[in-house]
Amino acid sequence: MKRLSFLLGLVMFFIATVATGCGTDKEQIKPQTEQVSLTISAAASLKDAAEELKGIYITEHPEVSITYNFASSGTLQKQIEEGAPADVFISAGKSQMDALANKELIVKETRQDLLSNEIVLITQSDGNLTGFADLTGSDVDQISIGTPESVPAGKYAKEALVSMELWEKIQPKLVLAKDVRQVLTYVETGNVDAGLVYSSDTVVGKGIKIVAAAPVGSHKPIVYPMAVIKDTGHPEEAQAFTEFISGDEAAQIFAKYGFKPLIK
Repeated sequence: MKRLSFLLGLVMFFIATVATGCGTDKEQIKPQTEQVSLTISAAASLKDAAEELKGIYITEHPEVSITYNFASSGTLQKQIEEGAPADVFISAGKSQMDALANKELIVKETRQDLLSNEIVLITQSDGNLTGFADLTGSDVDQISIGTPESVPAGKYAKEALVSMELWEKIQPKLVLAKDVRQVLTYVETGNVDAGLVYSSDTVVGKGIKIVAAAPVGSHKPIVYPMAVIKDTGHPEEAQAFTEFISGDEAAQIFAKYGFKPLIK
């Protein structure tokens, strides 16, 4: 009888041990949330606001990592056309997004106009410029704008200067930059006497001041369109990111950096 009780106890112990072991194994092989990496191609003028928004987003979505590719919108457009990896494109100009849409490289239903901005004339803090007309004076040797063919800020700047009948007069003084942030750097470092940038760029500028804003109607409306790239490997996550970027919390961050949110 004692031997039978001993054997029964041994069997119960074995069953309990196996059950415990199985439970542990199930916990160990429990699948973890897969990390998703998104590449966001964004206009250079968005850099500071975008970096702050990245911090907020990955805190709320730890399963997602964000990598930014900042450059002029024209450069980003060409990269996407040539197959460079990108999940979302945020352009500083409509023509670049239109070009991708015409080639069916974006998810058209995700396209939306995100932000607006303003073109301003800047100089160093101790500069003597009082307005756009002073650009033709002998005291101004060099003026920087983004390359109009690839940099939306440069395109808007050229349109404004043409409208004010200054474009031809200042041709010998022009220093073309690869993006609007390079224009800002040229002015900050004193490499040029003046530059035309977005109003939002002046928020992070050092040792510079705004001389004047481009007259209303002197250039086409400034619009930053955004869309999900058609070849994204993570359409749901990319869509979720654009929803965050177009939301109220992001709008407050963009406004802090001098942008004008268009989505209500």
